[in-house]
Amino acid sequence: MPKSAATGRVRVIQTGSPIGRPVDQRQTLVGLGLNKIGRQRDLEDTPAVRGMIKKVSHLINVEELG
Repeated sequence: MPKSAATGRVRVIQTGSPIGRPVDQRQTLVGLGLNKIGRQRDLEDTPAVRGMIKKVSHLINVEELG
C-alpha cells in the first residue's frame, strides 16, 4: 500500500452474501458498516480497515477515493 493511500479514503461495496459464512466474517462485514448486498460505505484508509477488507475480500469490492 502506497503511503499516499494511507491518508485517503476507500469505498467498500458488498457484493456477496454472508449466508453460510463463518461468524467472524459476518461480524467483520457489520464492523465495516455493511449488512446487505449492494450497500456501500466510504471509510478512512487505515491499517485496521485494510485488515478487515482483506478478511472479507471475497464478499466486497473496494474502490480508492481521492
